[in-house]
Amino acid sequence: MDRWLCGIVSSGETQRWANGMHEQSRYSSLSLCELTCQKGHSGPTYESLQEVFDRKPFRPAVNLHNPTTVNISFTLYAVLGVNEKTQILTTFLWLRLYWFDEFLIWDPESCDGISKISLPVNNLWSPDIIVYEFVDDDVSQACPYVYVNHTGFIRYDRMLRLVTACNLQIFNFPFDVQNCTLTFGSYMHTIRDVRLKTAVPFEEMSGNSKRYLEASGEWELVVILGEEGILKFDIDEWDIITFWVVIKRRPILYVVNLLIPSAFLMIIDILSFYLPPHSVDRASFKMTLILGYTVFLLIMNDLLPSTANGTPIIGIYFSVCLALMVISLLETVIITNVLHHNSRKYREVPHWVQVIVLRYIACIICYRWLDDPSDGTMTKEDRSVPWTIPTSNTTSNQHPAICTSGSSGLTVPELTEICHDLKAMRAHLTLLQRETELQDQWCHVGYILDLLLFRIYLLLITCYALVIISMWCIWMYH
Repeated sequence: MDRWLCGIVSSGETQRWANGMHEQSRYSSLSLCELTCQKGHSGPTYESLQEVFDRKPFRPAVNLHNPTTVNISFTLYAVLGVNEKTQILTTFLWLRLYWFDEFLIWDPESCDGISKISLPVNNLWSPDIIVYEFVDDDVSQACPYVYVNHTGFIRYDRMLRLVTACNLQIFNFPFDVQNCTLTFGSYMHTIRDVRLKTAVPFEEMSGNSKRYLEASGEWELVVILGEEGILKFDIDEWDIITFWVVIKRRPILYVVNLLIPSAFLMIIDILSFYLPPHSVDRASFKMTLILGYTVFLLIMNDLLPSTANGTPIIGIYFSVCLALMVISLLETVIITNVLHHNSRKYREVPHWVQVIVLRYIACIICYRWLDDPSDGTMTKEDRSVPWTIPTSNTTSNQHPAICTSGSSGLTVPELTEICHDLKAMRAHLTLLQRETELQDQWCHVGYILDLLLFRIYLLLITCYALVIISMWCIWMYH
């Protein structure tokens, strides 16, 4: 009967611990429940502790209808690694467990004032608390001892290296925020045997962890949230505590090594449009720039996370930048081909090109002729349409008298030969003038297209830059 009453009192002490009332009650009236102490010795005797050690296979409760309450708290000391490809988070925790052993009670006054002792954890019953997301072998360094209070409360501290599964979202890399779950619960004992409670509030656990993580490392702790719940499986129920660990990446390393070099290369590519395409080999410069950007992508490939679920937005940004540089090279090839066309292949500018390019596009981009053939009195419509090119037939029929005059002292065959030479010279000069005017028209077409594509290219680069800057600002004030 005394042992049964002892079990009831111990259950009440467990409830007071769970409610945060750290009372240190004495059980002097229940002598059968206390460990014995010998006069002249400090602490309980070896024989009385040996009886407790012999009960190790059994849960330390006199009344087995009363569940054992286990209080849990931890401090997140370090984030050792985040593997995006395998979706694994590696952390280092300081775990602390509290529970009540109804057979480890003694009177400090009769034990030379000893109120706390350390005992081997292997000799005592301990709760089988695990982390459900654990996916690797436990290589943590185990603590061989526990602290036992004279009221029967046991404190077990251990260092825990956790390798847990986590659904990592890397789309916003390197400005990503990860939310990983740590679920603590018993593996074998159901809710009828073991109940779980938090030893300290979640805010206190979060504050303690921030003090250690904010010093160094790639990851910064945002907050630790938690919730107590019940896991149901078939007809059994397990008591669990779920913690949500929210961490944020420090992106300065990736900004310096990835974004800034890429921005420099893109700025050089933008400035290359100011090279005159008719006198400088702009294509060779852009090909060298693309080669350098490709080498940069190969180097930074090890820094980018890779998963089977998606690609980070910064990887998309790099790919689009490379595609834009290739497009700018193609644009340069086309413009160079237009500006350096062989005179034998010159054709008149098609009418639809004159209307679309020389009129509408030129007005949209505010393009102005730099060398008008007029005296500066042409209207806006006249400047939008190229001037008329004279043909060789009209010029060859001008001033025919020079070939028919015989009043001079020269003979007719000499005049005829001179006339043919003059006609050949005029035809050649007319052809050169026609080619020059056609070349001038095609140059205007090339310059207009080059200016249009450059502005479109600059607009796209600006949009991408604004996206990255916006994400940076959102991350900074998140």
